[in-house]
Amino acid sequence: MNDTDSGLLEMRLFKLRPGTRAEFDRISHEGTIPMMRRFGITVLAYGPTLNDEDGYLLLRAFPSEGERVSRSQAFYASDEWETNYEAPVMAMIEDYHTAVIPATEAVLRQLAGTV
Repeated sequence: MNDTDSGLLEMRLFKLRPGTRAEFDRISHEGTIPMMRRFGITVLAYGPTLNDEDGYLLLRAFPSEGERVSRSQAFYASDEWETNYEAPVMAMIEDYHTAVIPATEAVLRQLAGTV
């Protein structure tokens, strides 16, 4: 991929149930983010949002829409996710929105260098 080729950025904004953000962040740091990385998902940023006490951000990069779908499906269908994280994580999420936008390789490298 060169600087004119594009990949994708996926931004998820979570609205967590009141009082659950600290635990959601702990599980993210200790469990789900390292697991995503083991599944080949590039996590660029994650953490509590500054403008909403129940908000949480997850920013991921993928080389293509096909890879975004296949890596995400593999992650969420895994025994590790279903056994260790699905129930507690989903219980903390009130709502979430996902936005997928194109990004050049240069932009993805710049973002990866800042995290």
